[in-house]
Amino acid sequence: MLKSNEFHQHNRHKLLASLPDNSAVLVSSGAEKIRNRDVEFPFRAESDFFYLTGFTEPDCVLVLLKKESRVTHLFLRPKDPEQETWQGRRLGLENACEALSVDQAWSIDELDEGLLELLENIESVYFSFSQISDWLTPVSAWIDGLKQKGRQGISAPSKICDLDGVLHEQRLFKSAEEISRMRQAAQISVKGHLAAMAAALPGKFEFQVQAELEATFVREGSPRVAFSSIIASGHNACILHYTENRDEIQDGDLVLVDAGAEWQGYAGDITTTFPANGKFSSAQAKLYSLVLKAQQAAISVIQPGVAYNVAHEASVKVLTQGLIDLGILKGKLKTLIKEESYKRFFMHGIGHWLGMDVHDVGAYKQNQAWREFKPGMVVTVEPGLYISAEHSDVDSQWHNTGIRIEDDILVTEIGHEILTVGLPRTVAEIEAQMSAFTALR
Repeated sequence: MLKSNEFHQHNRHKLLASLPDNSAVLVSSGAEKIRNRDVEFPFRAESDFFYLTGFTEPDCVLVLLKKESRVTHLFLRPKDPEQETWQGRRLGLENACEALSVDQAWSIDELDEGLLELLENIESVYFSFSQISDWLTPVSAWIDGLKQKGRQGISAPSKICDLDGVLHEQRLFKSAEEISRMRQAAQISVKGHLAAMAAALPGKFEFQVQAELEATFVREGSPRVAFSSIIASGHNACILHYTENRDEIQDGDLVLVDAGAEWQGYAGDITTTFPANGKFSSAQAKLYSLVLKAQQAAISVIQPGVAYNVAHEASVKVLTQGLIDLGILKGKLKTLIKEESYKRFFMHGIGHWLGMDVHDVGAYKQNQAWREFKPGMVVTVEPGLYISAEHSDVDSQWHNTGIRIEDDILVTEIGHEILTVGLPRTVAEIEAQMSAFTALR
């Protein structure tokens, strides 16, 4: 296993190896943002920047050069005793080269002057086009400045290129170090979900369950949630991105928890659904078992060489047939799938890439065709059913029921590995676990 510095250095070298000679890469860590007067949002470095540096301070720019050699420059905030007294310690220029294994450290105040020097005779400049509004003005100024040096035999960059396609394809395939981090993120997330199950009781509030879940993440060493936690009871579970988490949990409610911990920059992402009173109703058990069957069908097909959409299609077939069997949909299976009748109750995809971002980077299609799974990819599998009271043509026994089951899946050389093992998944397992929690209270 690589040490942290070696890991990020390896990522930089791998990126530069895929770029043409006379190229420069620009990556920003991002800036602190004001939440409201004199209060900042907690800062998290941009994922691309962290992937290439392991550094977490704001107001930094990484510059990678591929010329006769490969050189790493980092522009960062200088030491400032007064600011550090108020805002916290900074690494500083003096420590950056050794601490981060970079070749040269500059003050961020020298960015314009430094880039005029570093971009001399560079042909291609790469930066993220998803941040193009941030980069166009300074890059244009640097190019204009270099063009004015033409009589000195200095050339300016002639190509502006999108870094996303190159770097994000690299990030899609996880190394052994990344997989280790993701296993840890997944297992911290599992512990948080078990804590949520233990805390969810009729009469409790959703935010109280959230507090136990996220406190477990912190106790296990996670510095932050990977995304805003969803604790949705009863009819709230029919809202896919419900994050208010303010309602009182009622007897008979199902509780849907969609949450994940972050560990060393990598995200976990799990959804569990369980009865607050410890027992599924007959209708809830039928719908839950159907969603679980759909998830198992999708996971079972994940292996190298299988197209991404095959997993989705496997879940859709199971869900649609199950809805027919329960009388919620009427018609022939093939016709209902072709007409996408299931989308009334399952309106999202089967999952997404997972990594440093919970909805991680990487193309889902190549040349307009669904790409195939390959070893090192990590994907979530999360089928669901959402039947609200607004579905007035559906029998009321199914109303106000939202169910989603989600696990994190690593594609391996011979198949797949479920990273989020350790949670009860069947109706019987969940009821037994809830009973065990009750006995411990």
